[in-house]
Amino acid sequence: MLETSARLLRLLSLLQARTDWTGAELADRLRVGLRTVRRDVERLRELGYPVDATPGVAGGYRLGVGAALPPLLLDDEEAVAVAISLRTAATGSVAGLEEGAVRALAKLQQLLPSRLRHRVEAFRAATVPLPGAADPEVSADLLAAIAAACRDRRRLRLRHRGRDGVTSREVEPHRLVHTPRRWYLVAWDVAKDDWRTFRVDRIEEPLGPPGARFTPRMPSGEDAAAHVSHAITSAPYRYQARVLFHAPLEAVAPRTSPAAGRLEAVDARTCLFTAGSNSLRELAVHVAVKGFDFEVLDPPELVPVLREVRDRLDRAATAPDRGSG
Repeated sequence: MLETSARLLRLLSLLQARTDWTGAELADRLRVGLRTVRRDVERLRELGYPVDATPGVAGGYRLGVGAALPPLLLDDEEAVAVAISLRTAATGSVAGLEEGAVRALAKLQQLLPSRLRHRVEAFRAATVPLPGAADPEVSADLLAAIAAACRDRRRLRLRHRGRDGVTSREVEPHRLVHTPRRWYLVAWDVAKDDWRTFRVDRIEEPLGPPGARFTPRMPSGEDAAAHVSHAITSAPYRYQARVLFHAPLEAVAPRTSPAAGRLEAVDARTCLFTAGSNSLRELAVHVAVKGFDFEVLDPPELVPVLREVRDRLDRAATAPDRGSG
């Protein structure tokens, strides 16, 4: 059994890791009885930690909101992950986050043991940002508000700029999904009675206050990232391509981004790639450069475009070498 001081730290760490805990769950994790859990909760309150309790069979404990932020208890992997994330955020696509990320990183680095500081420094020394086309920035406050609504299962009223202009939507937020370029919200649209994917940079601020609680609709086994991948690689585009690669999924997957298309295994030797685009030439080049034999299933208009690309490459490959003497 843990000593009292160590047990209190462990209890605080558990309360920070998840929103709600039953007394029985905490007792099981700490390997103590329910009475000891209640006493330890009282000790945390005496130390200034606001621990809320709900009585009854379905009741439990949660770390409440206090006047000051309590110390966060991080293990080695969590500390390194936070430090690297703060470095990334300092030059990332979340508007208004850079200054706060730098301040937080400075505080964290003062406390990191040397073994962990070396790991963070190795990451910093080995990475160089490459400036490119500006991607849409997203307010850190907006992301935080949406994330809180997902966590607390609260409905949101939002104004979203889509193809039909700005529309007001009432949604049940499920997950935030981040691609290398953009943030997306997967949510149940109450009026449409269906799942929708919203680009967060197109959601206008400020959000309305959180609404009523809701019961999650998406089964736990559903993959929010796969849902976003389907939404952003097919629905908005003029052409929908289905290509059968004559190679196993394990070989093709490393050369395919979830933001570019969906990849599904057909059998041990072939896989199906589904993607959308407004340009048949872009589709042709994207598929051809993967380096595997393939067969176009849809659309038939893609086949003559592939022949055109092939002929252009043949002419380039057979052109005389003007650099030879």
